[in-house]
Amino acid sequence: MSESITRGIGDNGGPPLEEPPDPGLSWRGWIWRRAHRRAWKTPPREIALRRLARADALGMSYRAYALEIMERGRFL
Repeated sequence: MSESITRGIGDNGGPPLEEPPDPGLSWRGWIWRRAHRRAWKTPPREIALRRLARADALGMSYRAYALEIMERGRFL
């Protein structure tokens, strides 16, 4: 005998549209938040002033210049 499953109108019997909860999601979220805080941590004063001067010379904001350094891994 087959089991009888009650389905609503419009249900074609396919898989659910929602993904099952990811068991590692909270861990990865915590790691990303920690990495973000570390990346944007204020550098020592001398380094921040040097970056600010270089950003001004290039016509960029300090945040945009710091982001370029983080993305490229080298100075502009």
